[in-house]
Amino acid sequence: MTNIELDMVQTAGVGALALIAGMVLTRKVSFLQKFCVPSPVSGGIIFSLITLIVYGWFDIEVSFDGTLKDVFMLAFFTSVGFQSDLKVLKKGGKLLVIMLILLVVIIAMQNLMPIGITRLMGVDPLIGMASGSISMTGGHGTAGGFAKVLEGMGLHGAGTIGMAAATFGLIAGSMIGGPLAERIIRTKLTHEQTQPQDDEIDPAMAGIESDEASPTGRAKRVSTNEQEFQQYAKACYGILLVMGGGTLLSWLFAKTDVTFPTYFGALILAAIVRNTIGFISYKDDGKWEKAEKLLDMERIISVGNICLSLFLGMAMISLKLWELQSLALPLIVILISQVVLMALFAYTVAFPLLGRDYDAAVLCAGICGFGLGATPNAMANMSAVCYKYRYTVKPFLIVPIIGAMFADMINTGIISIFLNLLR
Repeated sequence: MTNIELDMVQTAGVGALALIAGMVLTRKVSFLQKFCVPSPVSGGIIFSLITLIVYGWFDIEVSFDGTLKDVFMLAFFTSVGFQSDLKVLKKGGKLLVIMLILLVVIIAMQNLMPIGITRLMGVDPLIGMASGSISMTGGHGTAGGFAKVLEGMGLHGAGTIGMAAATFGLIAGSMIGGPLAERIIRTKLTHEQTQPQDDEIDPAMAGIESDEASPTGRAKRVSTNEQEFQQYAKACYGILLVMGGGTLLSWLFAKTDVTFPTYFGALILAAIVRNTIGFISYKDDGKWEKAEKLLDMERIISVGNICLSLFLGMAMISLKLWELQSLALPLIVILISQVVLMALFAYTVAFPLLGRDYDAAVLCAGICGFGLGATPNAMANMSAVCYKYRYTVKPFLIVPIIGAMFADMINTGIISIFLNLLR
């Protein structure tokens, strides 16, 4: 066996190349657009297939340095922490609280069920964790983030298992969301409930998709290149500062002998900063200003998304697909069970609790999207339903809040509980 090792800079370069290839593919292949497959995933799979062929045919294993990948991952989850604004709970009302409760239940079930399946099949329960909420609700980002934790607990090839499961969930979440909502509307709602309301905006707005803001869109601002540079620079500095402080917090967490992912300290610290900075004021040109103005959330989110794309590109090219061969059967059983579980939960539990109305039906499509895939999948599912029937405001306000601000935070906490119970 010949081993070719790429250093951290070379790995970053190949990861960026995979990202660019994925961007081209996404523009050209309608399948990838339909199922909201991220560019680094589609491009990275091609490179991982190439390494699989090289491994199988030429007995050459290509190894990648994950140093910069971990840095990009840390930056992304720091930006996620900055988005965790508790004030939105007041704005979301009762429906948002119900959705948060449903999210907790979904995450718990996504871990309990695969662990039970692995026990019955006599395989490592950590395989169940890797294909549980880590890769389902968490998606590729969380799957990559927990890979080292799972490997440290003894699961060989945890990153490959998690990424494969996340890719499956991404496609499955897009496939079942729309049909499920369609069935609910046809069998449980009246014709009047699906008709446009006088206070609703143009249905064309249903096509606007974003995982960081309301689909009503944002006002466009004109700024100079220098202003843009300063705004992005401040966003980068803020993320780096919290990343640095977060590593110290993670060090303190490690002293408790409780298992947490490496990014947890930065994520928590960023959330604390976001929710306390509003109480701080500073003097600028003789006037007292709220320190909250220093956080340019739009730029922070953009920097975080860039880091996520680079992290995913580097993670996907690092997949060792040959490690899945011995796990094919238990992994297939678990993933199919996850899809069935999500569909049944949305149909029998979520729809009644969310109000048994048109909003609830649209939200069920979104639940399937972010419960198995990611927030953009949820938005695409809901958009498809609304194009056929009518646009409704609440789901497009609530789902991005859940997906962008709370899902990763709640998921990380619950996963950590399960992992520590399995130790």
